[in-house]
Amino acid sequence: MLDVRGLRKVYEGSGRRVEAVRDLTFTVAAGELVCLVGPSGCGKTTLLKCVGGLLAPTGGEVLLAGRTVAGPPPGMAIVFQEYGRSLFPWMRVGENVELPLRQKGLSRARRRELVADALESVGLADAAGAYPWQLSGGMQQRVAIARALAYEPGVLLMDEPFAAVDAQTRADLEDLVRGLWRERGMTILFVTHDIDEAVYLGERVIVLSASPTVVREQLKVDLPVERDQLHTRVAPRFAELRTQVYEQIQAAKHGTPGEPPGPTEAPSAT
Repeated sequence: MLDVRGLRKVYEGSGRRVEAVRDLTFTVAAGELVCLVGPSGCGKTTLLKCVGGLLAPTGGEVLLAGRTVAGPPPGMAIVFQEYGRSLFPWMRVGENVELPLRQKGLSRARRRELVADALESVGLADAAGAYPWQLSGGMQQRVAIARALAYEPGVLLMDEPFAAVDAQTRADLEDLVRGLWRERGMTILFVTHDIDEAVYLGERVIVLSASPTVVREQLKVDLPVERDQLHTRVAPRFAELRTQVYEQIQAAKHGTPGEPPGPTEAPSAT
């Protein structure tokens, strides 16, 4: 579904040249939930903007279902970290969710149907008439997720979407994303700086190096598909996977060589 080949991004200006992303190559299969994690400042957001067609790469290419991404593609939606800046405060919740649908040429009845379904999916069926500023931070981020769902994307990109909410709300939103992923069969690329979140959410974790960024390791998460905050996070296997990702990120910070970039099974403690 998503194919990133030799992606490179260099920022130039004011006599400075910064290589943010050096050579990123990975794929995301249709219906897969993949988490990207790496050291702070490693270029995760730059990568996601290039994948989403919001930023032109300096080199390499991004393919969505075999077609080169040269701008925001119609089959993709993005949920940003700063929900307060992605929602229009003068528009009601339902209007915020409906906004991107107006570009699809859908009838008003169909738009209303999609909005109602998306809001119900994120637990906000009764909030359509409220303004975003009347909702908590966690509820506002649910609105942002609902807007992406209503668009019916084949691929959903999420850029550290829970970084600005409290721990309890974050846990609820993590479970919401996994539930929506299973129900709707979407392809999700989820960027996070939180190692535990990456292991809990992902079916695979891609570990990035420090900037200029390359893929350091790809780790298959062999936890059960059914996961919950209470039992999954205290499971021995969760701790093993978390430790392996943490070791890779710490090594990346110190510039030590990484493992081959192909998908690997994490070694068992036994």
